[in-house]
Amino acid sequence: MAPGIVPPYLLARIAALQEENWARAAEAARATLTAPREYRQARSRLRLSIQEPGTLVAEATPAPDREISDAQQREVLPGVRVRGEDDPASGDQAVDEAFDGLGATFDFWWDAFARNSIDGSGSSLLATVHYGRDYDNAFWNGERMVFGDGDDEVFRGFTGSLSVIAHELAHGVVEDEGGLEYRDQSGALNESVADVFGALAEQHRAGQTADTASWLIGEGIFTDAVQGRALRSLAAPGTAYDDDVLGKDPQPAHMRDFVHTRDDNGGVHINSGIPNHAFYLVATALGGHAWERAGLIWYRTLTAGTLPSTADFTTFAHATLAAAAAEYGEESEEVDAVRAGWTGVGVIPDDEPARPAQP
Repeated sequence: MAPGIVPPYLLARIAALQEENWARAAEAARATLTAPREYRQARSRLRLSIQEPGTLVAEATPAPDREISDAQQREVLPGVRVRGEDDPASGDQAVDEAFDGLGATFDFWWDAFARNSIDGSGSSLLATVHYGRDYDNAFWNGERMVFGDGDDEVFRGFTGSLSVIAHELAHGVVEDEGGLEYRDQSGALNESVADVFGALAEQHRAGQTADTASWLIGEGIFTDAVQGRALRSLAAPGTAYDDDVLGKDPQPAHMRDFVHTRDDNGGVHINSGIPNHAFYLVATALGGHAWERAGLIWYRTLTAGTLPSTADFTTFAHATLAAAAAEYGEESEEVDAVRAGWTGVGVIPDDEPARPAQP
């Protein structure tokens, strides 16, 4: 099944509500849990600059090729095409938010890592909005991003959060780079990598540094009826929401609190809090714009071609150390920050000797 940004355990809790004032939300959650979510396996823009007096230099850089479709509240993909790259704004809020969000995410990947779209070769960015009726989720299905409108009692529309849009696109990047099996620790890493790049895309658009960013995923998608800021927090896993109806955010921030469960594909949305927090510790230790060093290390790890699809947290941690050493040197502050991040969440023991970087 395609990964969705809202965890199934949260939807299940909403679906079980019996109070009359939550009837719509409960019905929406039940419908979302049973809705089909099948997983299915360049343009350019011209930038002009003046480098010497009287000398105009033209430089072509990649531009996104976006196409937004409208499912018209049906659970059928792709829906009706409503906006393409050269079309004006549609006037439909979800359509235009998706279009703008995909553009901002494309710019992030290119500016930060010189990656041209999901596959690095300018692939089209496809999205469907208005999926299902009161659909409480967003997901990547292997070829497009799909967004529900929410039920207006618990969730607002999912296109309103750039971190949600960028999270779903990042799943496509993970898949293109060989994938991380979507279960147990490799699945939690899959979710974490999507969260990391979702947060970084939002920070990139806002020009935020690691110290000033919120580090929230899905900020603003809860309605005012919910006591919560977002779905997840990289800065403080387990604190994103604490609501009488939804319960408390269950994410751990340390291996001592690792959740052993068969639900949620082995806890992929819960235990992702651990590598999420490791990245936050690395990014804030290095400071500045988080995508420039911490993000680059994670990106090099993902794209090196050496990461097994079944990587557990320890394997991934050592891969990030190798990537940091290859990029910045064995004795660099970047390597020290990466090691401290993973020891800070209990993935690497404090007394473990340093390993040489693998070629």
